[in-house]
Amino acid sequence: MRDPRWDPADSVKCRQVWEAYQEAHDLSERHGQTAGIDPKSGRIWFGESMEDVVEQRAAEGLKSPIFFERVGHATYFLKGGRR
Repeated sequence: MRDPRWDPADSVKCRQVWEAYQEAHDLSERHGQTAGIDPKSGRIWFGESMEDVVEQRAAEGLKSPIFFERVGHATYFLKGGRR
């Protein structure tokens, strides 16, 4: 079920923010970390996991939905099949 607070345009905005951030910053020290992107403010949080990013935001009193990326990877998560 889709979160009514999240619009598909939010995903587009987050991808644009993330692309611009990557072009402007050296992220080699953050490879493998999680980036949480707020579509409204464009702010980015970094942590070791999604839970880490959510905890950082909760400490600031923020609970709005955010978009996640994994630094240095094309996708955040890939589910593998059984062999």
